[in-house]
Amino acid sequence: MTPSDEERELFRKAVEGARPLPQRKHAHAKPAPPPPRARFRRADEAAVLEESLASNPEAESDTGEDLSFRRTSIGLPVFRKLKRGEISVRDEIDLHGLTAAEARPALYEFLAEASAAGLRCVRVIHGKGRRSGHQGPVLKRKLGRWLQVREDVLAYCSARPVDGGTGAVYVLLG
Repeated sequence: MTPSDEERELFRKAVEGARPLPQRKHAHAKPAPPPPRARFRRADEAAVLEESLASNPEAESDTGEDLSFRRTSIGLPVFRKLKRGEISVRDEIDLHGLTAAEARPALYEFLAEASAAGLRCVRVIHGKGRRSGHQGPVLKRKLGRWLQVREDVLAYCSARPVDGGTGAVYVLLG
């Protein structure tokens, strides 16, 4: 709908003495806040660097439900056999109900004895962490790190459902 000539004339008379305002950038915008300062940036970067150097670069996966790791010296065919449960489990340890402080020495002693006995594959039952509350499965999280630092552990992966599923791991020893 376009205005009539009469309406246009009326408008011109209404704004006859008006002058345009001087233009300003962002007349209604608040000034931008200063860019954030990374006060702890150096410390964060140092912590990330230290963590990355401490962790094993040969780890395949450290996320999700399944635990999985293999050293580069272990070929994929052997690792697949381990995952399918085709390598005979010769012994096992159950860490259910233990605290992390109790579980680590028990695990290390078990692995040392298994290696000394020449066992190739063992199962470590860590549980699914259902009683761990909001922090999730404590032993499961720590177990991956504990196993990776041991030279005698060549690979590990979550067990098949019949052997404990994501609450247990097969460990290949060398």
